Amino acid sequence: MNNAQKILAGSHLFAGIPESQLDEVTAIIRIKNVARGETIFFEGDEATGFYMVAEGKIKIFKTSIEGREQILHIFGTGEPFGEVPVFHGQPFPANAVALSKGKLLFFPRSEFTALVHANPSIALNMLAMLSLRLRRFATQIEHLSLKEVPGRLASHLLYLSEEQGRTDQVTLDIPKGQLASLLGTSPETLSRIFAKMSEDNILRVQGKVIEIIDLDRLEEL
Repeated sequence: MNNAQKILAGSHLFAGIPESQLDEVTAIIRIKNVARGETIFFEGDEATGFYMVAEGKIKIFKTSIEGREQILHIFGTGEPFGEVPVFHGQPFPANAVALSKGKLLFFPRSEFTALVHANPSIALNMLAMLSLRLRRFATQIEHLSLKEVPGRLASHLLYLSEEQGRTDQVTLDIPKGQLASLLGTSPETLSRIFAKMSEDNILRVQGKVIEIIDLDRLEEL
């Protein structure tokens, strides 16, 4: 099994499908190397296929008329992005940019839809993955619309704690400026909230490492 197949097999989209089907999927993908800051697609571009992150991180975002950026999601290794427009025939609804040097797997629309028709298990995996993503977006909308910024930050840190399997500390996987955009706030406001939480002995900030001092109070937020 080559590296691309290992990434496919470890993703939610292709988890559990036979190796013979992985071979079919591998046969249609194209590998794309990207540089840090490189645009993958712009909002409104034609969706001729979708992508999966093989290395690095990709941010999906929209920009307001005033130029304000709102990050919708950050995708890492094994996560697909840009797949929804491929199936309803519409352009990409947001922008995608590489946050770091990396590598992407590109799935051409026509070849992939033919595979889905021939292999229903792929379609079932895609439904499960899209359902999971819908729940994530629903949670994000709830945070942005119903919670104040400290609550949004606390929720994100608790999410990272669960994802990283640690309750004593978490490591931010994106710069604080990008985190501010993801939480719908400014870097200055985020810095003030981090400082206030440090003063209140809820956490301690050491670069990208956030030491959780009082988990109960973080959960209360």
